Amino acid sequence: MKKELKYFFYTATFLCFIIFILNYYFSDINKKKNYRSTKVYDKEMIEYTNKLVTLDSDTENIVEYVENALNKDKRKFKFWELIFKNE
Repeated sequence: MKKELKYFFYTATFLCFIIFILNYYFSDINKKKNYRSTKVYDKEMIEYTNKLVTLDSDTENIVEYVENALNKDKRKFKFWELIFKNE
């Protein structure tokens, strides 16, 4: 009997905890606080990004692309020969 009461109180406590959390989470007060805090963070982020200094790119025309047609030294890969060589 004591064991069943103990489990009942544990379950009731857990369910009350979940109900109170969900009640607060979906309340209008929480939604207003959340909306206000996100607006404040958005304003701070916009102000911070406006203060950032942007640097000019100095990496233009640095990369040289090599075409494979210019390479006359082509080797044939012997992949299958390497695998079956040990047999």
